[in-house]
Amino acid sequence: MKAVIIEDESLVAKELQAKINEVAPDLRIETVLPSLKTARKWFMENPEPDLLFMDIQLGDGISFSLFDTFQLSCPVIFTTAYNEYAIRAFKVNGIDYLLKPVLETELKKAIDKSRNVHNRNAIVPADLMQFMESLAAGNARPVFKEKFIVSIRQQWIPVNTHDIAFFSKENLYYLHTFSGDQHIVDYTTLEEIEELLDPQKYYRANRQYIVNIEAIASIRLHENQKLTLRLKSPLKEEIDISREKAPAFKKWFER
Repeated sequence: MKAVIIEDESLVAKELQAKINEVAPDLRIETVLPSLKTARKWFMENPEPDLLFMDIQLGDGISFSLFDTFQLSCPVIFTTAYNEYAIRAFKVNGIDYLLKPVLETELKKAIDKSRNVHNRNAIVPADLMQFMESLAAGNARPVFKEKFIVSIRQQWIPVNTHDIAFFSKENLYYLHTFSGDQHIVDYTTLEEIEELLDPQKYYRANRQYIVNIEAIASIRLHENQKLTLRLKSPLKEEIDISREKAPAFKKWFER
């Protein structure tokens, strides 16, 4: 079977590829598409794969819009941090909906399900109703991190996540509280931190920053359509959002 991954975070895409290789070594990844723009171009020039792994919120829009342009019949495994899109996902060839961080056991089950679909040439997820009931009952993952531990004068001090205004990447990784305090956090990538946070409250603005929606005081629009976020006092940072990510940010911010 041939598969395609649509994922705008390169590290997340590499991690997903590694997990796919582990649980389904016979599955061949044809390409990784990092945006709606590249996905549209690829599907215009190539036949659809046997299986599609698709993130939902990409930097330049929502991936569901691909189904408005192309009549895709291949099964889709959605990999996302957002559980509110589940019902819509199953209306566009979705056979499973894996919440990030994706577990290998769940990934294997989803791929096995896609094999059955591929062999039968029909999309009939047997556990669809059970999955929907689970979502409705509020039992779906993810459970987001409630506090981070920081080291201060040879002590471990908890910082509640809701008190964190933003995270930044310099030589090290830092959390910044609404009161203006800054602490090093023991993580190796912003992607790792991002997966722990509620995406309704925190947004990955660029390669250096993840920002809390409550920390944003105003948004400046530049002539080139780039955005600059000004944070609430006493925070002094101004955080840029590229022209490409601006539409997705606007949808997130004004929901």
